[in-house]
Amino acid sequence: MSALTTHVLDTARGRPAAGVAITVHRSSDGGWILVGQGVTDADGRCRNLLAPDVPLAAGRYRLCFETGAWFDAEGLEAFHPNVIVTFEVRDSGGHYHVPLLISPYGYMTYRGS
Repeated sequence: MSALTTHVLDTARGRPAAGVAITVHRSSDGGWILVGQGVTDADGRCRNLLAPDVPLAAGRYRLCFETGAWFDAEGLEAFHPNVIVTFEVRDSGGHYHVPLLISPYGYMTYRGS
């Protein structure tokens, strides 16, 4: 399991959101560098966003969840084509879990455990 994980839940239907594509970027010199990617599993979890040899160093990161494509595949109209969650890593030795709760017209996120 990488130092960065996520869990996506479809709150409108009360179930995990399997198959959501996610990219991870790290801020660098005013731009963003791709450092990882993954897709949620049947339980809506993505445990391998970063490769084992990619450390989660202190800095600013963002997760981009491709929610619009996921809702399209589910046959649902949605308002947000993607959800971008930007956060700060201060403890490079820690584990960061960033859950996302989605519905066709809104979302919520927080730092999980």
